[in-house]
Amino acid sequence: MNYDGLDITILGPALLAGLLVLSTHVPLGREVLSRGIIFIDLAIAQVAGVGVIAATMMEFESAFAVQAAAVGSAVLAAVLLTWTEKQFPQIQEALIGVLFALGATGSILLLANNPHGGEELKDLLVGQILWVNLGSLVYVAILYAAVLAVWFGVGRERIGHAGFYLLFAVAVTASVQLVGVYLVFASLIIPALPTRAIKGQCGLLISLAVGILGYVLGLLLSALFDLPTGAVIVWTLALLGVIAAPLVSRRLAVSPAAVPRSEYSGT
Repeated sequence: MNYDGLDITILGPALLAGLLVLSTHVPLGREVLSRGIIFIDLAIAQVAGVGVIAATMMEFESAFAVQAAAVGSAVLAAVLLTWTEKQFPQIQEALIGVLFALGATGSILLLANNPHGGEELKDLLVGQILWVNLGSLVYVAILYAAVLAVWFGVGRERIGHAGFYLLFAVAVTASVQLVGVYLVFASLIIPALPTRAIKGQCGLLISLAVGILGYVLGLLLSALFDLPTGAVIVWTLALLGVIAAPLVSRRLAVSPAAVPRSEYSGT
């Protein structure tokens, strides 16, 4: 084991990045599960990645220009999905899958003649969470604070479908550049899965606990065994989700009052 890898100056910012991602992705992920649009995050993340790659290829020197390209791409995807949800609600999940495939292959096509394309594509998918710096996290923290203010302040019912997609696009655009597409998906879906039957603050807190523990263990294990950090965190999140699911089910069986009666009974 590599104990030298346990460097707080590296693991500290990486953990903070993970906590920031979880702060928005856990509540948004619970909403994604309730809506049954599981792959929306992968689709929008891929489209945002296409925007980043396109901006890089056009040699935009300003970080703001790159962010604008990424956000613009994600927002366009969100607007498109808002329209398709109204026009073709029965096949919305299939259309989200098609958009994901187009985004993924679009990235490959844009990088086809780039000698470093393979490495850039890997970074987009797996991320480079160990290389984040505190300066970049300030921008993300401000952005996520605004997202959470709208989500919990205005309320998910009042922002509607279009507001949800746009809010989702903004959050995912920032997170995919921090932790990569795969970890974005894992952060959204895995912590929310064991608690999908528990509504309200209790379910949110349990989901956050699963996510935080997954990031902590993933960072430690990747440092100790010198393994790719993003991939290890995805696996630790998945294992903790498997462990948490029966514990949560047992809690519901013992205390059905944890869920509102109408939801628990299915009526």
